[in-house]
Amino acid sequence: MNATFWFKSSYSRENGDACVEIAALPEKVGIRDSKNPALRAITAPPPAWQAFIAELRNE
Repeated sequence: MNATFWFKSSYSRENGDACVEIAALPEKVGIRDSKNPALRAITAPPPAWQAFIAELRNE
């Protein structure tokens, strides 16, 4: 996943705290901590990611 383009969450703070990055990968979504991108990213199928985001928006 090193050559992948990662997007920082629009909810991330300017000072870099609590940052999440995502990447569109073939048939999955990559998710990682932007404070430590060398750590292993996790992946989820797009429907699971969409359900997760929808649930966050409902809170």
